[in-house]
Amino acid sequence: MDFEIPKSIKLEHEELHEDLEEATMESGSVGDAAKAVQEVLQPHFLKEEEFALPPLGLLSKLSSGQITLEMKDAIAMADRLRAELRQMLSEHREIVARLKILTEAALKENKLDSVQFTEKLTLHAQTEEEVLYPAAILVGEYLKMQFENKF
Repeated sequence: MDFEIPKSIKLEHEELHEDLEEATMESGSVGDAAKAVQEVLQPHFLKEEEFALPPLGLLSKLSSGQITLEMKDAIAMADRLRAELRQMLSEHREIVARLKILTEAALKENKLDSVQFTEKLTLHAQTEEEVLYPAAILVGEYLKMQFENKF
């Protein structure tokens, strides 16, 4: 079963992609620093969209007591997130380190849009670490318990 990433998260990812793409078009150190961010961010976002965020699309249904056998696939996604969590967090640290370089370059060149982007992406990573990743793992754990008891 395919689970849809919640629309608000999907749209935020798309906006961050667009903002980063704009920054990579800048000349000089801002463009170079943005390309360095993109180098690590792109594969990271792909992993998130593959297995870290889709289980969150079940939260609404689960909170209203709806459970179907098709949801079992979310357990594997959540287990993969748990298994790769250390790597995902390491990637966040690398992304944030590169964002700091981008921030410094943007401040020097007075590119305030790029500074604002770095702040948004840093906050996004923090939200994933504090809320989204743990919630996705909990979806998997909750489903495991439900399937043990019901199916």
